[in-house]
Amino acid sequence: MTFTINSTLEMANSVKIPIFGLGTYLLTGNQGQKAIECALKVGYRLIDTATLYNNEKIVGNALKNTKVPRDQVFITSKVWNSDQGYSRTLNAFNKSLSNLGVDFLDLYLIHWPVEGKWKDTWHALEELYIKGKVRAIGVSNFYISHLEELLKIASIKPMVNQIEFHPFLYKKDILEYCQEKGIVLESYAPLTHGYKINDIKSPQFLQLIEKYNKSAAQIMLRWNIQLGNVIIPKSINPSHIKENAEIFDFTISVDDMHYLDSFNEDFHSDWDPSD
Repeated sequence: MTFTINSTLEMANSVKIPIFGLGTYLLTGNQGQKAIECALKVGYRLIDTATLYNNEKIVGNALKNTKVPRDQVFITSKVWNSDQGYSRTLNAFNKSLSNLGVDFLDLYLIHWPVEGKWKDTWHALEELYIKGKVRAIGVSNFYISHLEELLKIASIKPMVNQIEFHPFLYKKDILEYCQEKGIVLESYAPLTHGYKINDIKSPQFLQLIEKYNKSAAQIMLRWNIQLGNVIIPKSINPSHIKENAEIFDFTISVDDMHYLDSFNEDFHSDWDPSD
């Protein structure tokens, strides 16, 4: 399949989500806003934020400064753990809209499966979706056990599951489960927050860099895309933002995809949802 920076995936409700976007964790202040504006200029059309990131206002400012129309930018935010529960989630959502300066969100996620709260939180997301305040709803950091519990109580199934996913954390079981259930898997930290990029010493991986004339980061991102995932690499560096987007002019072979699968070592650069 041929991908471009404008490619999308169709979620279960037929709404289309861009396959490539910008993660904004730790992007703050004027420098963070400039990074978001740079990404939009390069062609990124998905911007992922969250209450926890404390940067929804700069995302909103970047949207105001861009020439890209609002209906062409897919905006995601997430309800944080301390805001979970039915009524608190509704209040948190309205605050996010205000911070972003928008009338609706394209995707709203439960950030983490907080025990004793996330089911009520999901019912709040269902209400927001039914009322047309958000175009799609989903979850983040949900593993199969969480998803199975959610599907038991949900009137509307999640359209997206956002988890950490990269060759060093290749959760094949979750990927296959989501694909079977019609849930889009969205990969955050697809570059391991940089922890593993400089640790790649394998001669065969270095051969891939030479073979495809691409950086390690670009190969890792392309691997994720070819598995059928949405990816949201983060960077504050304009040259890296541009480089991360230059992954649509090559294709990794089947054999090389399998080789990259073998890098899995269950490495979490963030918290482990199973713990």
